[in-house]
Amino acid sequence: MAGRGTGPDFVEALARGLDVLTCFDRDSPTMTLSEVAAAAGLARPTARRLLLTLEELGYVRTTGGAFALTPKVLDLGMAYVSALGLWDIARPHLEALVARTGESSSMAQLDGSDIVYVARVSVPKIITLRVDLGTRFPAAQTSQGKVLLAALAPDELARVLAVPSRSGLPPFIGRGAEELRDELTEVRARGWALADEELAPGVRSVAVPVRDGAGAVQAAMNVTVHAAETSTERLLGEHLPLLLRAAGDVSAEWALWQSRPHVELPRPAGGGSATA
Repeated sequence: MAGRGTGPDFVEALARGLDVLTCFDRDSPTMTLSEVAAAAGLARPTARRLLLTLEELGYVRTTGGAFALTPKVLDLGMAYVSALGLWDIARPHLEALVARTGESSSMAQLDGSDIVYVARVSVPKIITLRVDLGTRFPAAQTSQGKVLLAALAPDELARVLAVPSRSGLPPFIGRGAEELRDELTEVRARGWALADEELAPGVRSVAVPVRDGAGAVQAAMNVTVHAAETSTERLLGEHLPLLLRAAGDVSAEWALWQSRPHVELPRPAGGGSATA
């Protein structure tokens, strides 16, 4: 993985440290030094120094001679979500939507050709795929991904679709590129997208856009159901109107949040906290 930077200010050591962090996933939550070195494409001494540095910073712990991530790594992702203001705004609407539909609801954003989950309220269901914050799936195989892809300009869409997925899932072979573009045109026109067992058997979902104060699509919200329990007709006839309303409320409140007067005051000298 190392050696791909081209700019004069590229910091290879930082890139290697991030490579080490991203080696860990659902299938490899605990790894030996040799496994980390192989996965990151690093020499063992380099991998060891990086792991020990990450351990000292609190992002990695040693478990029985192997290494594992700590919950502190969530701070890296949540800092992004919190900076957007999306989670605090979306959470009550997601919770209310789940209470009314009895189905799980999530919010995702586009990262390359994948979607990444940034918010989720779930209910116990026998679904073939586990979803957590930070989970990524190929965008073209998901309802949320189709909504986000449909918002892109043609040149940007072509560039994004050319990026290999980092989800680890095999590509969907039931649809060609031209067919996907036709579907995205339809999604853009009607304002919602359906994914019917494209990501995995039994997984059916519908998604709609979440817009910022300028009207740009920045995220997508969905309702996910088990195909054996909920028909497409019910998903679109009963759940989609509720989802559209919830996403509209999130978009409106986010626009207000972005337009708020806000000033960051400097910390007091010495790092102490201000008191009233």
